[in-house]
Amino acid sequence: MLFLAIGIALFFAMNIGASGAAATMGAAYGSGAVKNIRTALLIVAAGVFLGAYLGGGEVVKTLGSGIIPTDLLDVNIVIIILLSATLTLFGANILGIPLSTSEVTVGSVVGVGVAFSVLYVQNVLVIVSIWLIIPFIAFTFAWGIGRLIRHLERRDPRWRGAGNGRWRKTLVILLIGAGFMEAFSAGMNNVANAIGPLVGAGIMSPASGLLWGGLFVALGAILLGGRVLHTNGKKITNMSLLQGITISGTGGLLVIIASIFGIPVPLVQITTSAIIGIGTADHGFRLWQKGITSRILLVWLVSPLLSLVVSYALVKLFIQNEPFTLVGLVALFIATMGARSLYDSVRREKGWVNEDGGGI
Repeated sequence: MLFLAIGIALFFAMNIGASGAAATMGAAYGSGAVKNIRTALLIVAAGVFLGAYLGGGEVVKTLGSGIIPTDLLDVNIVIIILLSATLTLFGANILGIPLSTSEVTVGSVVGVGVAFSVLYVQNVLVIVSIWLIIPFIAFTFAWGIGRLIRHLERRDPRWRGAGNGRWRKTLVILLIGAGFMEAFSAGMNNVANAIGPLVGAGIMSPASGLLWGGLFVALGAILLGGRVLHTNGKKITNMSLLQGITISGTGGLLVIIASIFGIPVPLVQITTSAIIGIGTADHGFRLWQKGITSRILLVWLVSPLLSLVVSYALVKLFIQNEPFTLVGLVALFIATMGARSLYDSVRREKGWVNEDGGGI
């Protein structure tokens, strides 16, 4: 069971490197600042490893002992926490739903605490409050810088990185540096998702956990991150170098600050909020009409709740031997899905009545 727990944690770390960390160099790769995808992945790997090993300790403490008491953590509970997070992310990937690894892991730990009725509620409220606030900070900061960039680029095309002169080379270096900083921040914050429960249970020491977790996050970025980086880079090729610097710099800076205080935060949502801020500065609030903000809020809500329910159910089923709780959860899920389906069918019927002239 000990080796199983460590194996799940390191596999989870590789997936973190593949999905989240590799995307941190998307702006540099997509804009052509780094032309070779292998070079971009190596830069990501170096960034996430150094971030994890040098600065991941505070977030590890939070996930290992700041949400539930450490005496609650044993090998079985650690396996449940990691398995819940991994299964939730795997299911979401199959369905094409983007979930945050930090939110999923926190949800899994909270689910265990709820099952045992032992939870540091104040710490959880602080984390959730940060989750609510930090995307707005990212949006506002990127929007303000985006307005300035728009003004500068209209006055002088050199600000867009036109040509191949010294100024463009400077912007390219800054963009690569911002991407490296974002990868560093991902390592600081996200490695705890994989090894925090192991450290809390005493299965690994903080030093060895950060070392092995950082290595496997970096390995995941190199071996599995190519497709994510390629896809993410294609989506942002229309952004200028300065805009890419702003997005990566905003995400990296905010996540580093959160990591120093030991707060696990969703890097993907922070970066997305910064992208929306840049887009709003360029195109106005028309972007908001596409439902992007509602999708972000939905992902924020769904990520921790899904893993919370999974970990809670696994504890009740395998640790506390209360299968009837699982029956209740399944019934609640079926009732919720049925109510949603019924609501959609009623709406469709009303639409048909109105189209036939029988409505208002």
